[in-house]
Amino acid sequence: MPVEFHEQKLANGLTVIAECNGEAHTAAVGFYVKGGSRDEQKQVMGVSHFLEHMMFKGTATRTADDVNRKFDEMGANYNAYTTQEMTAYYAQVLPEFLPRAVDLLGDMLRPALRDEDFEMEKNVILEEIGMYEDRPQWRLQDTIIETHFGEHPLSYRVLGTVESIKALTVDQMRGHFKSCYGPDNITVAAAGQIDFDRLMADVGESSGDWEPAGHRRRYDQPSVASAQRTLGDPKLNRHYMAMICPGPSAQDERRYAAGVLSDVLGDADGSRLYWALIDPGLADEADFSHFSHDQAGSFFAFASCDPTRAEQVEQILLRTLDEYVDQIDAAEIERAKNKIATSVTLAAENPNGRMRGLGGQWTYLGRYVSLDEQLRLIMAVDVEQVRNLMADMPFNPRTIVRLGPDGHGDE
Repeated sequence: MPVEFHEQKLANGLTVIAECNGEAHTAAVGFYVKGGSRDEQKQVMGVSHFLEHMMFKGTATRTADDVNRKFDEMGANYNAYTTQEMTAYYAQVLPEFLPRAVDLLGDMLRPALRDEDFEMEKNVILEEIGMYEDRPQWRLQDTIIETHFGEHPLSYRVLGTVESIKALTVDQMRGHFKSCYGPDNITVAAAGQIDFDRLMADVGESSGDWEPAGHRRRYDQPSVASAQRTLGDPKLNRHYMAMICPGPSAQDERRYAAGVLSDVLGDADGSRLYWALIDPGLADEADFSHFSHDQAGSFFAFASCDPTRAEQVEQILLRTLDEYVDQIDAAEIERAKNKIATSVTLAAENPNGRMRGLGGQWTYLGRYVSLDEQLRLIMAVDVEQVRNLMADMPFNPRTIVRLGPDGHGDE
C-alpha cells in the first residue's frame, strides 16, 4: 500500500499534514509551533522553553497529574522540545489511541498558566540553567553563538539566563503565549497508520475554536564578522575550542551538499577530523556540523583536548577544514551520501521519526518533501556541488572561542 500525503487547513488557519501508511503499526502526531528563542524579546529570553514546561502543568479541565496519567494510560511515547526556532509537542501511540492523543495535546496547548505553577516551575528552570552552566561544552556553545550572532535574535539562549528567568513574570509569559500560539502559527503533523478524515475531525474538535494571532517572524539577516575570544576557568582540566561560520539556510538547496561535507569532515567515525585528531590521540572529541536555520545557517566545529595540546589541535582542525577544498575525494563523498541516506531512511521507517521530519520541514519550508525527494537530492550531491559550496562559503568570516584552565582569558 503506497504512502499518501494529505494537507488541509482549518478555518482558523491551523495547518494539518499527514503521511498515511496503512502498513504502519503505530501513529505519531505532533503540534509544531513556529516560535522559539529567536521569536522572543531579549528581556524575556527563555520564555518559549519555560512555556513548554508550563504546557504539562495542566489546563482548565486537567491537572498536571491528569495530563501525565492520560498519556501513560495510552502507553504513549510522548515529549516536547524547544529550539531557537520552534517548539514541538508530540506523542506516538497505537492507532486506536490517536484521537485521544490529539485531544490531549490540543488541550495542553491551551494551558491554565496558573500563578502558583509558574513560580514553582521557575525554580526548576533555574536549576536546569545551573546544570548546563556547569558543563564546559554548553558554556562554550552559548558564548560562541552570542559572539557570532551579536544582537540578532539567533544569539538568544534557549533556556534564557538566570537574570532573564528571575525577572520574568507570568503576565509576560501569557503575552508571549497569546502572540505565538495562534493556530495560524501552528502545524499539526502526523505519520503512520492515519485515517486523515478522522484526524481532521479530531483536530477540528480540539483546536477549531482557537483564535488566530497573526504572529510573523522577523527575518533580519545576522551581521557577522570574524572574532576570537578566550575564556579561562581554573576548575577545568581539559581545553575546549569551537568555531562557527556562515552556512546554507534551511531553504537553501545547498544544505544537502553541506550535510555531505559535514559528514566527510567531522563525523564521529572515519571523518577527516577523526583521522587527524582522534585516531592519533591528539583530541578527545572533534566534530564538524551544519545547522540550517530559518533563512540563515551555520557551520560549527568543536574539539576538546589536553591543555598542553590546545594550540596544536586548533591548528590541525582549522587546517583540515581550510585545505579540504583542494583535497575533495569523490569516494568520500559517495560514502557520506550512502551513510546519510541510510540514516534518513531508518528514521522514516518509524512513524515518530517521519512525523518529526515532516513537522520540521513544513515549519521551515511550508511544503511537503517526500522521502524519495530527500534521497534523490542527497544522492545527487557530487564533487562539483561540494567545491562550489566551499567557494561560496569558505568557512569565513569565522568566530573562534576557546575555554581552558589557564585563567588568562578575556572573561
